[in-house]
Amino acid sequence: MHRWSPLNERQLDLLGRLANSEEPGASWDPCEWRSAYALRDRGLVMIKRSGGEVQAQVTEAGTFYIQHGHHPDDPAHAGDKKIAKEERKGGGRSAPHNDRPIALARRAKATGLVRRLVAERRLTITQPDESTVTEWRRVIDYAKRHDLVPEGIRIERIRMWNRDLQISLVEGPHPNSRRQAPDDAPPVQVPSQLRSPHPVVAGLRDDECRLVMPAPLRRRSLLLLQALAAETVRRGHEVKEHRVPDRYRGRAYTYAGRHHPSGYSRREGELDVIVGGFTYTVTIQQESPQSTDSERSKNLVIELGYSRSSRQSHWADRKRWVLEDILGAVLREIETRAVEDAERKAEEERAKAEREVRWRAAMEKAKEQAAQDQYAEVLRTQVRQWQEAAALSAYATALERRIEAAPGEDEAEVASTRQWLAWIHQYVQRLDPLTQLPEMPTVREPKPEELKPYLNGWNPHGPEAHQGWGAS
Repeated sequence: MHRWSPLNERQLDLLGRLANSEEPGASWDPCEWRSAYALRDRGLVMIKRSGGEVQAQVTEAGTFYIQHGHHPDDPAHAGDKKIAKEERKGGGRSAPHNDRPIALARRAKATGLVRRLVAERRLTITQPDESTVTEWRRVIDYAKRHDLVPEGIRIERIRMWNRDLQISLVEGPHPNSRRQAPDDAPPVQVPSQLRSPHPVVAGLRDDECRLVMPAPLRRRSLLLLQALAAETVRRGHEVKEHRVPDRYRGRAYTYAGRHHPSGYSRREGELDVIVGGFTYTVTIQQESPQSTDSERSKNLVIELGYSRSSRQSHWADRKRWVLEDILGAVLREIETRAVEDAERKAEEERAKAEREVRWRAAMEKAKEQAAQDQYAEVLRTQVRQWQEAAALSAYATALERRIEAAPGEDEAEVASTRQWLAWIHQYVQRLDPLTQLPEMPTVREPKPEELKPYLNGWNPHGPEAHQGWGAS
């Protein structure tokens, strides 16, 4: 197969999608990846991998193929090389890819998104459908590919528990990008001896079941945690014990009259740093405790708990630095997370208040619709009774005429018929709603389940009530 061999239908479709700024995703099947690498081998697409991210960009040859339907190196179209060269320089009649309507619209949307994020820092799209999520993903990718995002920050999107899409600006590189040397975070002084340790660090020191590792590494870990705790307190924050969960503890028991407390063994040591009311667990342990390499087994690693914004959470000893050099970066990361979490909490509270307002409005509208349906049901019932009363009245009139037309009938039978006719008149009078002036009906308070058909997906029990991740 030659470089200029014609593309099959799947490859041509993928080339067009990539030209429209679609990014490679987890939803791609193996055939799509094979097609992508086939396009790369033909020089139509350039694929880059950086950390955990994959980027695919259409080359000039790929743009030429889309415009002309063949590879610029195809010998069968050798006469077109001059045209291709002119178009690559911008002298051709075909519009460049960036000047096409779809690209122009996406660029305008990406520029507007970045401008809004710079001003507001965060944008929330309420319960978007999948096509809307896909469009925003492509807009964000366009902004990244065309360097529309200010230097030193990145755009991040998160799908919230209630299906809202949150797009925000986040400082620093992506956590999956390659780590550079520690930055200029203020250093933290690490003591050479563990004197007057913080109570949490002292508790770890005295608990032989935690920080189970060689003595030199255990001592170094305690010194690092002490430095971190002391600096945290100096900055006005709080340090608390991180208790070992009960699932890791064995059961206490008594044997031969002697009490044996619950036992456990933990390689790591942990403490909780509290900043602005938010708690972050700092864990230190050996990076490779099972390694037979004596150098690797000496490496320690500090880990910070899960971050909803995918920030850096892992620092380890390396050839160019050790943990003593980057404790300042760890503390700065904690403080940065606290600022972001405070902003996110404020945003969530604002969104929650907005949902409360929308829910109450939906409930009022639903109750009004339920009341109108109750009125309509009363009306339909009255109409049915009125129609039935009219039919019965007509029957009673016909029956009365029949009695008058039978003078020679048995008097006992006629008397019985007249008795029946009298009852019919009484029944019709009770049945007919127009016997008296109808009053405005009194509606009853609808039950929550009865309001569901009128709520357009809202839950009658509250704006935050949901039935699982798939609930609308």
